Amino acid sequence: MGMNNNEHKNNPMHGVKLVQILEELEAKYGWETLGTFVNIRCFQYDPSVKSCLKFLRKTPWARAKVEELYLLMLKVQEKNNESSH
Repeated sequence: MGMNNNEHKNNPMHGVKLVQILEELEAKYGWETLGTFVNIRCFQYDPSVKSCLKFLRKTPWARAKVEELYLLMLKVQEKNNESSH
């Protein structure tokens, strides 16, 4: 049972809500850029957090891609933080 805690520590996605992921990605990149990163309609046509949430909850492969992109963004931010110290 003690292993679970470590797993969560190593998983930056743990406890992160999908809505939070979408809001952070949209704030950083904007819908248009997100639509070029992940080729899904909800990013490209009349995008909103609400419509994308609905789609991603029903579409595991798309959700996985969006989460991947989020992790990539976190990695880049970490690198930038390290180099600015």
